[in-house]
Amino acid sequence: MTPTLPTVVIPFTHLQDKDADLSMKIEEGLGPDGLGILSVSGVPGYTLLRQNLLNLAPRLANLPEKVKNELEDPQSRYNFGWSHGKEKLESGKPDLLKGSFYANPILDKPTTDAALIQRYPAYCGSNIWPQSTMPELEIAFKSLGKLILDVGLLVAYHCDKYVSKETGMPHNEGIEQIVHRSRCHKGRLLYYFPAENSNDSQDSESMSSWCGWHTDHGSLTGLTYAVFTKDGVEIPCPDSTAGLYIKTRTGQIVKVVYKEDEIAYQIGNITEILSSGRLCATPHCVRAPKGEKATGLERSTFALFMQPDWDEKLVFPEAGLGHVHQELIQANESLTFGEYTEKLLDKYYHQKM
Repeated sequence: MTPTLPTVVIPFTHLQDKDADLSMKIEEGLGPDGLGILSVSGVPGYTLLRQNLLNLAPRLANLPEKVKNELEDPQSRYNFGWSHGKEKLESGKPDLLKGSFYANPILDKPTTDAALIQRYPAYCGSNIWPQSTMPELEIAFKSLGKLILDVGLLVAYHCDKYVSKETGMPHNEGIEQIVHRSRCHKGRLLYYFPAENSNDSQDSESMSSWCGWHTDHGSLTGLTYAVFTKDGVEIPCPDSTAGLYIKTRTGQIVKVVYKEDEIAYQIGNITEILSSGRLCATPHCVRAPKGEKATGLERSTFALFMQPDWDEKLVFPEAGLGHVHQELIQANESLTFGEYTEKLLDKYYHQKM
């Protein structure tokens, strides 16, 4: 039986207090023995913004194919606009279970430099909004994305306080400043298509049946609690084994739960590396619901990937590289975040167009 654990929760009012000592909570949730995730409760305005955006995901996914094709951006390896069947599952098969819509919630055009756009199309490209078919998507996406970023910056501030206690890390090298000066945050609205027969769905027995095992590669990821719908009506998830699973440092797999009105934050590889392992990124996956009740079930959720700027220079320390993409990076190597990402995209996505 896989254990189910709640996230460490920090109330928003505590997070707002920059003098508060939250190091015990940060360590418990994100430190070497933590799950690499914590959640923030009581964020003003969050519940409505979450509902507004997630309700649009099924509508977007069910737009006519012709309209969705116009929202695709092969140049960015489908990292802007609509993407379906472009990512590979662990098995190497294309992932047809979910559709994604990607956009930068802060900047529609992060740069006008043509050389940069060509070099880092996944970050420097421009947003593609369905202006004529769904104008409300842009407003809802940007509103929720900006809120999750603002709260994330407060989480990052307290993470830096915790790390610098031990390392004396310079202020401008902390996660907060790296995230604050970045122009390439990326929001991902996810829609999981209903399985016609949930027991026949792709690898339905597999724990990672909805989203394969992976570790986020940026600085910090903000996550909403998912919305489940059936025939257009919101319902609770019909299978208690479905949801987010995390692999702990000791190799144990646990199911992690947080509440509908909480925003969860997960540590990415870059933060683990730059904090020399004091903050830990953990592999995680999403398990689809099974059984008769899960037939025809849709799931919508949103993730905001807060990441360094493409030209942010990252020096990968000798200590603390740990298990993080050793096959791609040498110790003491200096790469920009853009170069690091290109290496990862070459591994997981279509080769560049």
